[in-house]
Amino acid sequence: MSIFARFRVPAVGADEARTLVSQGAALLDVRESTEWNAGHAPQAVHVPVSRLQDLARRVPKGKKVVVVCRSGNRSAHVVRTLAGQGYDAVNLSGGMHAWRSAGGAVVDRHGRPGTVA
Repeated sequence: MSIFARFRVPAVGADEARTLVSQGAALLDVRESTEWNAGHAPQAVHVPVSRLQDLARRVPKGKKVVVVCRSGNRSAHVVRTLAGQGYDAVNLSGGMHAWRSAGGAVVDRHGRPGTVA
């Protein structure tokens, strides 16, 4: 094992993330509220990075968790944290930009077509 292997984060592309979510995985959006309000996946659970202590109430540990942010950087950090807490978590590579590009729905806080800022 290389010295960098312990820093690797399990990740999936947008197509695989969409499949996992359709099969029952939780989609966890860790962006800030202003980003969420502008546009998010309709089936996502919103727990901003600053509120991760609330995660246990929102997502059960026995469930696969696909973590997403805008580009994939914040979510990678969250995946490391969740893995250390016993969650089966993966990062959505490319974040919400990749989700939208792969045909994933994006809605605003009112359920209308949203944007990824």
